[in-house]
Amino acid sequence: MLEPEPMDVRSWVANYRERGWFAVPLRPRSKSPARRDWTSLRLTPEVFPKGCNIGLILGEPSGWLVDVDLDCPEAIELADQYLPPTPAITGRPSSPQSHRWYIAAGATTEKHTDRNGSMIVEIRSTGAQTVVGPSIHPDGEPYENLVAQPATVPAPMLAACVKALADAVIVKRGQVDTSSVQEPCPRAAGRSNDNNLEQRAIAYLAAMPPAFAGSNGHSQTFSAATALVHGFGIEPERALAILQSEYNPRCDPPWSDRELQHKINQAVIKPHDRPFGWLRDDSPMEPAGVAVDLSGFSAEPVTKVVQVDPDLPKPMPEDPGVLPESLLRCPGFIAEVMDHCLECAPYPNTVMAFCGAVSLQAVLAGRRVRDPGDNRTNLYLLGLAHSAAGKDWPRKLNMQILQQVGMADCVGERFASGEGIQDSLFLTESMLFQTDEIDGLLQSINKSRDARHEQIMSTLLTMYSSANSVYPMRRKAGKEAAGVINQPHLVVFGTAIPNHYYAALSERMLTNGLFARMLIFECGRRGKGQEPKIREIPDSIRETAEWWENFRPGAGNLVDWNPTPAIVPHDDDARQLLSDARVNAEEMYDAAEEDNDSVGTTVWGRVSEQTRKLALIHAISRNCRDPIIDAESARWAIEVVEHQTRRMLFMAASHVAENPFHGECLRLLEKLRKAPERTLPHSVLLKRMKMEAKVFHQLIDTLVQQGDLNIISAETAGRPQRGYRMTEQAMAKEDGEGTG
Repeated sequence: MLEPEPMDVRSWVANYRERGWFAVPLRPRSKSPARRDWTSLRLTPEVFPKGCNIGLILGEPSGWLVDVDLDCPEAIELADQYLPPTPAITGRPSSPQSHRWYIAAGATTEKHTDRNGSMIVEIRSTGAQTVVGPSIHPDGEPYENLVAQPATVPAPMLAACVKALADAVIVKRGQVDTSSVQEPCPRAAGRSNDNNLEQRAIAYLAAMPPAFAGSNGHSQTFSAATALVHGFGIEPERALAILQSEYNPRCDPPWSDRELQHKINQAVIKPHDRPFGWLRDDSPMEPAGVAVDLSGFSAEPVTKVVQVDPDLPKPMPEDPGVLPESLLRCPGFIAEVMDHCLECAPYPNTVMAFCGAVSLQAVLAGRRVRDPGDNRTNLYLLGLAHSAAGKDWPRKLNMQILQQVGMADCVGERFASGEGIQDSLFLTESMLFQTDEIDGLLQSINKSRDARHEQIMSTLLTMYSSANSVYPMRRKAGKEAAGVINQPHLVVFGTAIPNHYYAALSERMLTNGLFARMLIFECGRRGKGQEPKIREIPDSIRETAEWWENFRPGAGNLVDWNPTPAIVPHDDDARQLLSDARVNAEEMYDAAEEDNDSVGTTVWGRVSEQTRKLALIHAISRNCRDPIIDAESARWAIEVVEHQTRRMLFMAASHVAENPFHGECLRLLEKLRKAPERTLPHSVLLKRMKMEAKVFHQLIDTLVQQGDLNIISAETAGRPQRGYRMTEQAMAKEDGEGTG
C-alpha cells in the first residue's frame, strides 16, 4: 500500500480555529490524544507536531460543535430520513458519510445501542473529541477534512432525531415490534391517486391561515407541515415542495428553505394525536376560504390567536454629523482663549479648545450673571476625542489663567464621591471640575453596586438644577445642621474616548437626566501637530479674567455668600427667537412622548434651558461689561444646541444598550455597518469581535432571528466561505430619516 502524502496539519488546525473550533493533537495514525489533559487544552497551530493526527474538541469549548457518529451501515443508510439536513458530512473510504456535524447549543453526549449492546449512533458533545482530516486512520485510510459549515439546530430536536434513527435501526434488525415505531416517510395510499391527493392537500393549505411574525407563526407553519406529512401522508420531499410553493408566499416574512425543511422534519418525527393519513382517508376536501380545524396539529395547548401586524423596524434618529466648525466660534473672550490655545498646543484641537474656553467663561461668570429667566452659566461639557488628540492642553491653560487671577482653588480634577463634590462647593461655591476619561466613571456607575458611585450621579443631577437656588448639605449623625450651599455653581469639562463613552452609558442614565444635561462635542480626526510654544497669557485674556474675579454684583458685606447676579437682558429679536425655539423643542418632546420614547422626552425637555444658557455665555463673552442677549447670540445658541441634541440622540441609539448582550449585538452590527457592502467573512468578524466562539454564535443566532442579519456563502477556489451581511431591515434602522 502506498504511503499517504504528508499532510499539512497546522494549516488545517488554523482553519478549524478560525471557525471557532479547538483541535487537540493525537498520536500518529491513532484516535488517542497525545496528552491526558487534552480536555483543557486550547492550543495554537504552531505547537502541533508534524505528522500527528488531530481531533476536534466538541461541545461548549468549540461553540457547541456536535458530531453525530453513525456507527453501523443501517444508521448511515437511514440517516437522510431521520436527521436534520446539514452540509457538513465527513467519513473515510470504508465508512463514507459516517459523521454528521451540527451546531447545537446545550447538546449532551448520548449513546444508542441495540439489545445486544452493539453501538448504533452517538451524539458526541462536551467532553469528547472526534478525529478529522487530514488525519490517517489506523488502517491507513485518510479521514475527510471538515470543509462545509455545520447546520445550526436546537439540541432537543437533534436528540429526538437521533433517537428516532436508533429506533428505526432496531426495527430494521427485527429486535422490536414494528407497530410501536412510527415510520418516518410513509407513502400515500388509499382512494385517490397521487395527483388528486396533492390537489386536495393544496386546497386544504389554502384554507389554513398564513404565518405572521409575532403572531404564533411557528405553530401555524408546523400545523401546515403536519397536515401534508401526517394528515395526507405525502412524502417529505414533495411536502416540502408544496409548502414552499403554495403556503410560504402567503407568510410574512416568508420562511427560508432551511426553516421549512426543519418544520417538515419536526412533522415527521413528533408524535401526533390523530392516526396517520386521517385527512387522506377520512376527510373530504375543504373548499378554499373555509376555516379548517387545526387543533389536532398543535403540540401546545389550543389558544386564541389574535393576528397583529408584524413589527416594523423603528427608524434610527437622523444623524446630522459632527458640529460644523463655523459654530465652534464665540466672539470676544472665548475666541481669544481658543486662539491662544490653538497657537501653543502641540496638537491643536478646535473642539477641545472650544470646550475649554466655554467652560472657563462659565466658571468665571458663576454666581455673577443670569438671564431674565434666572438661567445661569453652569454647564456640563464633554469633549470626545481619541488618546493623544490634544485633550490635555485646554485643561492646563484653564488652570494657568485661573491661577494668575487668584482662582486656582476653583478647579477640581476628579469626582471621588458625591460627598466630595458637596464639600468642595461648600468651601468654594463656584467650581470647575476638569475630568479626563469620564467614561470610566460612567462605567463604574453603570456596573458597580457601590452606593458611592450612585451618589456621584445623584449629586451631579441635583447640583445642575440648584444653581439658582439653595442646596442643603447632608446631615451627619450626632452633628449640628451642616448648613446649605447658596447658589452652587458647578461646571464640568469632561473628556472621553468616543465609543467608550457611549458604551458606558446605560438606558437609566439616558432617562434620568444626566445625558440630557450634557453638551457633547466630538473631535473627529486628530489635527496636524506643530512645535509647542511657551507664550505668556495675553494681557486681554488676563484682564478679562481679573475683571470677572473682581465683579461682585449686589450690595452689603454678605455679597460673596449671598450674591444677587446681574441680569443680562434680551432684545426683542432674541426674545422671539428663543420663544420659537422653546415651542419647537416642545413639539419634539410631544412627538417623542407619543412614540413612547423616554430618551427623546428627557433630552428634548432640556433643550430650551441649554439654549438660553449658551445664549447668555455668548453675550457675556462678546462684552462682559455691558452684555445683551441679541439675535446673534440666540441664533448661535439655537443652532448649536439643536444640532448637538440630534447628534446625541443618534449616537445614543447606535451605541447605548439595554443590557450587556444587547451591547454586543450593537457592536457586531457596527462592525458590519463600517465594512464594504456591510458584509464580512466569518473569520474576519469573529477576530474583530474578540470573543469566544460560543458567545459569537449566540449573537449571530439572535440577530438572524431578529431579521438584522443574513448568513451568506461565497464560493472560493477552496472551501465555501461563510459570511454575514446586514439586512435591509437593519439598514433601515441605521439610515432612519437620513435616507429620505
